[in-house]
Amino acid sequence: MDIGAFMLGSVPFARLLGITFDAIGTGTAVARLADRADLHNHVGGPHAGALFTLAETASGAAMLSALGDQLSRAVPLATEASIRYLKLAKGEVTAAATLRAEREAVVARLDAGERPEFEVGVEIRDAGDVVVSEMTVSWTLRPNRRS
Repeated sequence: MDIGAFMLGSVPFARLLGITFDAIGTGTAVARLADRADLHNHVGGPHAGALFTLAETASGAAMLSALGDQLSRAVPLATEASIRYLKLAKGEVTAAATLRAEREAVVARLDAGERPEFEVGVEIRDAGDVVVSEMTVSWTLRPNRRS
């Protein structure tokens, strides 16, 4: 599965913002947001909502890169997100996301009929390679209902 294409195809808002992917590995993803004046806030950097969406999108790609093979039996849902805005971002920004759970443990809970919960950590850097924001997204895999 082309995870980047899947994410941008199923999340129109990420596509609207122009988010792209630099890399997607097992449990990791790096997403990019170009520096666009129409996405700036009142102090000239990327709007907080744009940074949030970039990080949440990267977290979804990281999660899918490790657990996408489970989509036939469960729906991934973000259940909570926490973001810290540390510095004003300057220029283009990238979000590097990393799954903070072992794939085997998540799948084992799903196999046991449970609804696994796990986190993805994201670090957002600006064009000067400065960490400008940090985010943690909590995800769950909601098992499909059996008919």
